[in-house]
Amino acid sequence: MTRAEKATRIAAILDQRFPQPDVPLSHVDPYTLLVAVLLSAQCTDARVNQVTPALFALAKTPHAMAKVPVATVRSIIRPCGLSPSKSKAIVELSRLLVDQHGGLVPKSFEDLEALPGVGHKTASVVMAQAFGVPAFPVDTHIHRLAARWGLSNGSSVVRTERDLKKLFPATAWNNLHLQIIYFGRAYCPARSHDMSQCPICSWAASKARIRKEGGRLKS
Repeated sequence: MTRAEKATRIAAILDQRFPQPDVPLSHVDPYTLLVAVLLSAQCTDARVNQVTPALFALAKTPHAMAKVPVATVRSIIRPCGLSPSKSKAIVELSRLLVDQHGGLVPKSFEDLEALPGVGHKTASVVMAQAFGVPAFPVDTHIHRLAARWGLSNGSSVVRTERDLKKLFPATAWNNLHLQIIYFGRAYCPARSHDMSQCPICSWAASKARIRKEGGRLKS
């Protein structure tokens, strides 16, 4: 089976199981989404959703957040991890949004990635889910599953993003990245995975990948 054939079959399975995936991070606008995605680095979405209500009750706009002491933000977001760098980035990017973008989240990859703490994946999520611009954010779930399913070689997230964009139509990217995340959480864990019972791995995983992850399909 070619990669293109796999992609078509995988997309059909994902559409069936997760037809209308919601963004797992609680937010109300592009700014709160941007902050939530920044907080999600090396942290679960569930933990972020536990922390952001208190943070946004304090300040939910760039104008308000820019006036909050970094130490205060840090004390609220500490459960998310990396709080020293994340708190500084949140306050600094809020100031830049006010000073350079009229208090609005910019609608371009270049401007987003110029903000403190905002990398390509974060910018991609915001562009896709806040503004509807086709993007394929690659997180650890997507990077892992693309390799497991033989859609990319797993050498880098840059390579994975490029391969997935070639295999799937741009109109599907924004849903697909969420669908793959949800599928990974529900059916395709990183460890102790019974590939024989997985709706996708059972037929898509290569022999090399099976050997790498445990030697065989479990019976």
